[in-house]
Amino acid sequence: QVQLVQSGGGSVQAGGSLRLDCRASGETTAMAWFQQVPGKERKGVAAIVSSARRTVYADSVLGRFIISQEYDKTTLYLHMKAPRPEDTAMYYCAARSLGWSGGDPLDKNEYDSWGQGTQVTVSS
Repeated sequence: QVQLVQSGGGSVQAGGSLRLDCRASGETTAMAWFQQVPGKERKGVAAIVSSARRTVYADSVLGRFIISQEYDKTTLYLHMKAPRPEDTAMYYCAARSLGWSGGDPLDKNEYDSWGQGTQVTVSS
């Protein structure tokens, strides 16, 4: 496991932009962003499997959110462009320190480390 520290987030108007940051304490094979609203399960929105050179997005954010990672694979970003009110949620950074399983990068069970979460609120 690695320690993950998130920063960024907050309130933004629909159509604006926002960036979330996540810094890992060690090497990772995959990192991802998940969103969660009260009463619902945590849902993957974007992931990078660095060992497979693969980037995956949920349909709901494709074309609007961009996930990126520093070359050293310890810092992850989520650039939220043109966010919508339905993007309002708690956002969690996740990381996998073991070798990649080949599973679904948007499945929360693929990850062994989690950030503390940050609230994103999008107003109309």
